[in-house]
Amino acid sequence: MRAVEVVDTGPLALVQDLGRPGFAHLGVPPSGALDVPALKLANRLVGNDEAAAGVECLFGGLRLRATTSCTIAVTGPAVPVEVDGRPVGSHAPVWLAAGQVLSIGAPATGLRCYLAVSGGITVEEELGSRSRDVLSEIGPAPLKAGDVLPLGTPSVSDGADVVLPSMAPAELVVLIDPGPRAHWFENPAAGLAKTWTVTSESNRVGLRLDGPALTRAAGYAERELPSEGLLTGAVQVPPNGLPVVFLADHPTTGGYPVAAVVRQASLPALAQARPGTLLRFHSSTRVWNR
Repeated sequence: MRAVEVVDTGPLALVQDLGRPGFAHLGVPPSGALDVPALKLANRLVGNDEAAAGVECLFGGLRLRATTSCTIAVTGPAVPVEVDGRPVGSHAPVWLAAGQVLSIGAPATGLRCYLAVSGGITVEEELGSRSRDVLSEIGPAPLKAGDVLPLGTPSVSDGADVVLPSMAPAELVVLIDPGPRAHWFENPAAGLAKTWTVTSESNRVGLRLDGPALTRAAGYAERELPSEGLLTGAVQVPPNGLPVVFLADHPTTGGYPVAAVVRQASLPALAQARPGTLLRFHSSTRVWNR
């Protein structure tokens, strides 16, 4: 059997593909890789279909032993990658012989790296996806030392060439559009445009932010809201006025007002926002209070 064996996981390593959209009516989040372009690139580098499952690795530390010859690639932020202690670099296809050990270090910037292996990781699917959902606990359990991950049949096509990694900025500018409850807040566009800090309570469910709290508009200070549907990227504001930006493992409903929605193009950058990252929201539309 083609497979790789987990030697060490680092802080957290999860199997992820492109997720399981379409199950919100069952209370199941879309899940999947938070940095979708990074996973797709890793798969292209090893000749896989872009939707193949790989490993999402939080802040490095992942070590895998190949039980068969295979090609791997690591993407996301620039990160040290070694094979049997020899540096090989990220963002390039690397061949492993049976018995060789791949090690991923900690990225200097950013947060999540993505590992693809030729043939893709073929653990059992759940609701059509191999992704781990940390909120609903659907999909394969977080990886642990000793796990053996089966691999599919490699593609006969060649992978992409070497791709230069990008550096995660110290301050993010996140593009947003008005949310369905923007009118619940005083001047929401200006309030969200202030500088926020990503807190250590953030995870795959959402980014928790600290900064100057948003203020409810007159007439909404004491109002409560029945639960409404949520999308990935929803900027929900609880009573303390500090926004939470929901990511791929978000709940499918929520009872706090959504002041804005992050545009899809900005979601991958949020996946790489480590605690302490500064963040500002920006909107190009003037239509906020309705």
